[in-house]
Amino acid sequence: MLTYTYVEDVSSRRTPYRDAHLALADRFMEREELLIVGAIGAPPYGALLVFTSRAAAEEFADADPYGEAGLITERRVDPWNVVRHAPLPDSS
Repeated sequence: MLTYTYVEDVSSRRTPYRDAHLALADRFMEREELLIVGAIGAPPYGALLVFTSRAAAEEFADADPYGEAGLITERRVDPWNVVRHAPLPDSS
């Protein structure tokens, strides 16, 4: 699990980097290494991304345009041990 803390005004500063950030997420999803991604808060103050491995999470964070643009003030990669989950809805 990768978590980010964003700069306070991320919503107004992320626009030039958002397409590249989302394209990176799409690439990791296509590789089946990124399972869930989303912003935390409204307005957002962080993000949660769930990967299949620590290596994939670190690779993503190192390549993320948001990091290169200075939009991320803190990043953490931690193990996430799922104990239970409800059935996921069918997306078809």
